[in-house]
Amino acid sequence: MNRFGWCLVMVAFVLPGISTAQDGGEVHRAHAIAMHGTPKYGADFEHFEYTNPDAPKGGRVVFSAFGSYDSLHPFILKGQSAAGVGNLFESLTMSSSDEAFSRYGLLAEAIEWPEDRSWVAYTLRPEARWQDGQPVTVEDVIWSLETLKSQGHPGFRQYFASVTGAERTGPRTVRFSFSGPTNRELPLIIGELPILPKHYWQGRDFQATTLEAPLGSGPYRVKAVDPGRSITYELDPNYWGKDLPVNRGKNNYGVMHYEYYRDRGVQREAFKAGKIDFFSENVAKEWATAYDLSTVRNGVVNKRLIPHENPQGMQAFVFNTRRKMFKDRQVRAALAYAFDFEWTNQNLFYGAYKRTKSYFSNSELASSDLPGEGELAVLEPYRDQLPPEVFTEAYEPPMTDGSGNLRGNLRTALRLLKGAGWDIQDGALTHGDSGLVMQFEVMLVSPDFERVVLPFTKNLERLGIAADVRTVDTAQYQQRMDSFDFDVVVGGWGQSLSPGNEQRNYWHSQAADIPGSRNTAGIQDPVVDELIELVISAPDRDGLIARTRALDRVLLWNHYVIPHWHLAAYRVLYWDKFGTPEIMPKYDLGVQYWWVAPDLDASLAERRDAVQ
Repeated sequence: MNRFGWCLVMVAFVLPGISTAQDGGEVHRAHAIAMHGTPKYGADFEHFEYTNPDAPKGGRVVFSAFGSYDSLHPFILKGQSAAGVGNLFESLTMSSSDEAFSRYGLLAEAIEWPEDRSWVAYTLRPEARWQDGQPVTVEDVIWSLETLKSQGHPGFRQYFASVTGAERTGPRTVRFSFSGPTNRELPLIIGELPILPKHYWQGRDFQATTLEAPLGSGPYRVKAVDPGRSITYELDPNYWGKDLPVNRGKNNYGVMHYEYYRDRGVQREAFKAGKIDFFSENVAKEWATAYDLSTVRNGVVNKRLIPHENPQGMQAFVFNTRRKMFKDRQVRAALAYAFDFEWTNQNLFYGAYKRTKSYFSNSELASSDLPGEGELAVLEPYRDQLPPEVFTEAYEPPMTDGSGNLRGNLRTALRLLKGAGWDIQDGALTHGDSGLVMQFEVMLVSPDFERVVLPFTKNLERLGIAADVRTVDTAQYQQRMDSFDFDVVVGGWGQSLSPGNEQRNYWHSQAADIPGSRNTAGIQDPVVDELIELVISAPDRDGLIARTRALDRVLLWNHYVIPHWHLAAYRVLYWDKFGTPEIMPKYDLGVQYWWVAPDLDASLAERRDAVQ
């Protein structure tokens, strides 16, 4: 950094938010950075408005987790990491839960970036400490980037692909350089980098699983480990960052215990019996029928449907297009006619859900109707490479009347299949040229979903398709997902209000063959690749919306999935021992901002016994 740059570092402490000229345009320095516009909370903010800065610290909370775990190392592909282990680690910044995408300093006290966002520099807080008392250093940051990209989970290489390097430019300042075209998101993305202690990992194998409690800088420490069965964390009374504005009103539980269950039904009953304090219900039938309990009626258990404004992303039956039978778009479109959402919603879900029609559902980013002017400008250069429906039809998944009679849908499916070269021979759907018989497996990790999948496979059987349902344990499921060893799965992609680099990991051709990537469907389409880059480089909010809708529309009309459903609310139950802030965050349930209320906790056992 030149002499002027060093001066900038020094004076910014007394002039927060200043700007000056430098390569790349005007340079900004601030406590936070927004994707578009300015952060909601100014440099002098005391706490996020959805927290209670006076919340008491302490108490014990029992959460539950599904499946098992065999590692406390969440940054590699190998192993299944423990629930809650992320509370041991921190990044340079943290996001707020009531903005589309803003990042506020956590390990970093200040952020610098030029107008064109061609680089970013973070200055570490002098008080930031590892749990062994050593300071968090610039060398830790540089080592973390290099190690996660070279030895960490393959997703890190994809997510931080455009971050080409990091260099020390001051005693506590690290500057990151970027490659490729303008990417406004990169200064925020690199702020999400998990920062790990270089001195701890020296002499250890970073690519090996471990049950040794790792060293972090976060608010919690590992208290007890029972591999595959439970794990317990305790709040670190010496946590360096407890008084930061971004942390006030957060990390209130004295002890967090996660109990593991291999059966969702057993997990549910454990909650009812008081062995678990908090439970998130994801089965509509159970929500409607399983909680007519005296504890609920008398308020000892709170049952709440909490609306939110989160994009709901996409949950779906996902085709593995690496399989020969699923490479044809028309085949994938045909199979969607065998799924009867209306009957499923009415008979299994008590009418609770809306049909998902977008990869960005429940947000302004979702495509709908025909492409508007902004979308057309994005899509027009690719017209000859895209399905014609992208321009002529609004996407709608196949519908039924809910009666269970989908004979018309199946006729449509068979017509499409015949057009793709498939026909029924000796009762089996067979490809005329290759002799390939259509048979596949739908892989599940939870038996709860079998009741949804089995009617679907029955409908497929009427088309001459042999579709088996196989439920496997969590370890096998993860291994098969990481290696793309499946035909069809129930999968999904969460989304934010500011999509960007993560879309590469979801849909980009390069991610299709990276073990452990989120490109579950195996999409390899140059148009999709280019649309992703357009989303990443969107110059403003309007441009981001138009480009995201265009990407959404192209994904939908390629029929990589059979969309499921969504609910724009959290279904939660919890024993009446928690205090909650007056304001709920718009884009998060915010359990990390709740606390154990001493008076409620002390009387809970007596109140429970009185109503049971």
